[in-house]
Amino acid sequence: MPYPAIALGLAGLIPFVFMPLAVALDWLALSQAARYFTQYSAVLLSFFGGIHWWDAINQFQVRHQLYVAMLPTIIGWLCLVFSGHPLVLGILSLSYLAILVYDKFTLAMPKALIMGYMTLRMALTTIVVLTHAWMIFLLT
Repeated sequence: MPYPAIALGLAGLIPFVFMPLAVALDWLALSQAARYFTQYSAVLLSFFGGIHWWDAINQFQVRHQLYVAMLPTIIGWLCLVFSGHPLVLGILSLSYLAILVYDKFTLAMPKALIMGYMTLRMALTTIVVLTHAWMIFLLT
Protein backbone atom coordinates (compact mmCIF):
# COMPACT_ATOMS: atom_id res chain seq x y z
CA MET A 1 0.00 0.00 0.00
CA PRO A 2 1.21 3.51 -0.69
CA TYR A 3 2.47 5.26 2.44
CA PRO A 4 -0.10 8.11 2.15
CA ALA A 5 -2.93 5.54 2.21
CA ILE A 6 -1.54 4.00 5.38
CA ALA A 7 -0.95 7.40 7.01
CA LEU A 8 -4.41 8.68 6.10
CA GLY A 9 -6.01 5.44 7.25
CA LEU A 10 -4.31 5.76 10.62
CA ALA A 11 -5.23 9.44 10.85
CA GLY A 12 -8.84 8.45 10.22
CA LEU A 13 -8.77 6.53 13.49
CA ILE A 14 -8.11 9.67 15.55
CA PRO A 15 -11.78 10.62 16.12
CA PHE A 16 -12.66 7.00 16.95
CA VAL A 17 -9.99 6.82 19.63
CA PHE A 18 -10.28 10.41 20.84
CA MET A 19 -14.01 10.48 21.64
CA PRO A 20 -14.15 7.63 24.17
CA LEU A 21 -10.77 8.71 25.54
CA ALA A 22 -12.07 12.26 25.98
CA VAL A 23 -14.99 10.88 28.00
CA ALA A 24 -12.70 8.70 30.11
CA LEU A 25 -10.46 11.70 30.82
CA ASP A 26 -13.50 13.92 31.49
CA TRP A 27 -12.68 16.29 28.63
CA LEU A 28 -16.09 15.86 26.97
CA ALA A 29 -19.54 15.00 28.21
CA LEU A 30 -20.60 11.48 27.26
CA SER A 31 -23.64 12.65 25.28
CA GLN A 32 -21.55 15.11 23.26
CA ALA A 33 -18.78 12.59 22.57
CA ALA A 34 -21.31 9.91 21.60
CA ARG A 35 -23.00 12.32 19.17
CA TYR A 36 -19.66 13.29 17.56
CA PHE A 37 -18.56 9.65 17.46
CA THR A 38 -21.80 8.56 15.76
CA GLN A 39 -21.62 11.39 13.25
CA TYR A 40 -18.04 10.60 12.30
CA SER A 41 -18.73 6.87 12.12
CA ALA A 42 -21.74 7.36 9.84
CA VAL A 43 -19.80 9.65 7.50
CA LEU A 44 -16.83 7.30 7.32
CA LEU A 45 -19.05 4.28 6.70
CA SER A 46 -20.49 6.11 3.72
CA PHE A 47 -16.97 6.44 2.30
CA PHE A 48 -16.73 2.66 1.97
CA GLY A 49 -19.84 2.64 -0.16
CA GLY A 50 -18.07 5.07 -2.47
CA ILE A 51 -15.25 2.58 -2.99
CA HIS A 52 -17.79 0.04 -4.29
CA TRP A 53 -19.60 2.65 -6.37
CA TRP A 54 -16.33 3.42 -8.18
CA ASP A 55 -15.38 -0.24 -8.50
CA ALA A 56 -18.82 -1.14 -9.87
CA ILE A 57 -18.75 1.63 -12.47
CA ASN A 58 -15.17 0.80 -13.47
CA GLN A 59 -15.37 -2.98 -13.59
CA PHE A 60 -19.07 -3.89 -13.59
CA GLN A 61 -18.21 -7.51 -12.80
CA VAL A 62 -20.73 -8.01 -9.99
CA ARG A 63 -24.27 -6.93 -10.86
CA HIS A 64 -25.43 -6.17 -7.32
CA GLN A 65 -22.33 -4.18 -6.35
CA LEU A 66 -23.72 -0.86 -7.53
CA TYR A 67 -26.79 -1.35 -5.34
CA VAL A 68 -24.81 -2.57 -2.35
CA ALA A 69 -22.60 0.52 -2.72
CA MET A 70 -25.53 2.63 -1.53
CA LEU A 71 -26.15 0.63 1.66
CA PRO A 72 -23.39 2.19 3.80
CA THR A 73 -24.75 5.67 3.07
CA ILE A 74 -28.33 4.65 3.86
CA ILE A 75 -27.29 2.82 7.03
CA GLY A 76 -25.13 5.76 8.09
CA TRP A 77 -27.98 8.21 7.52
CA LEU A 78 -30.45 6.06 9.47
CA CYS A 79 -27.95 5.83 12.31
CA LEU A 80 -27.76 9.62 12.36
CA VAL A 81 -31.55 9.85 12.45
CA PHE A 82 -31.72 7.45 15.41
CA SER A 83 -28.45 8.51 17.09
CA GLY A 84 -28.24 8.62 20.85
CA HIS A 85 -29.00 4.95 21.40
CA PRO A 86 -26.21 2.40 22.02
CA LEU A 87 -27.86 0.07 19.47
CA VAL A 88 -26.94 2.56 16.74
CA LEU A 89 -23.25 2.13 17.53
CA GLY A 90 -23.68 -1.64 17.35
CA ILE A 91 -25.29 -1.33 13.93
CA LEU A 92 -22.48 0.91 12.72
CA SER A 93 -19.87 -1.50 14.07
CA LEU A 94 -21.48 -4.50 12.38
CA SER A 95 -21.76 -2.51 9.17
CA TYR A 96 -18.00 -1.94 9.15
CA LEU A 97 -17.47 -5.68 9.50
CA ALA A 98 -20.01 -6.46 6.78
CA ILE A 99 -18.48 -4.07 4.26
CA LEU A 100 -15.03 -5.49 5.04
CA VAL A 101 -16.24 -9.01 4.21
CA TYR A 102 -17.99 -7.70 1.09
CA ASP A 103 -14.75 -5.95 0.04
CA LYS A 104 -12.84 -9.20 0.31
CA PHE A 105 -15.12 -11.03 -2.09
CA THR A 106 -16.13 -8.26 -4.46
CA LEU A 107 -13.47 -5.63 -5.16
CA ALA A 108 -11.76 -6.08 -8.52
CA MET A 109 -8.22 -4.92 -7.74
CA PRO A 110 -4.94 -6.46 -8.83
CA LYS A 111 -3.94 -9.22 -6.41
CA ALA A 112 -0.93 -7.35 -4.99
CA LEU A 113 -3.03 -4.26 -4.31
CA ILE A 114 -5.99 -6.12 -2.81
CA MET A 115 -3.69 -7.96 -0.37
CA GLY A 116 -2.26 -4.68 0.93
CA TYR A 117 -5.68 -3.04 0.95
CA MET A 118 -7.29 -5.89 2.88
CA THR A 119 -4.43 -6.02 5.39
CA LEU A 120 -4.82 -2.30 6.04
CA ARG A 121 -8.61 -2.55 6.16
CA MET A 122 -8.56 -5.44 8.63
CA ALA A 123 -6.23 -3.56 10.97
CA LEU A 124 -8.21 -0.33 10.76
CA THR A 125 -11.59 -2.06 11.01
CA THR A 126 -10.45 -3.95 14.11
CA ILE A 127 -9.66 -0.67 15.85
CA VAL A 128 -12.90 0.89 14.63
CA VAL A 129 -14.95 -2.02 15.99
CA LEU A 130 -13.08 -1.96 19.32
CA THR A 131 -13.67 1.77 19.74
CA HIS A 132 -17.36 1.27 18.99
CA ALA A 133 -17.45 -1.38 21.73
CA TRP A 134 -15.67 1.05 24.07
CA MET A 135 -18.21 3.76 23.33
CA ILE A 136 -21.11 1.33 23.83
CA PHE A 137 -19.58 0.31 27.16
CA LEU A 138 -19.43 3.97 28.23
CA LEU A 139 -23.06 4.50 27.22
CA THR A 140 -24.42 1.51 29.13
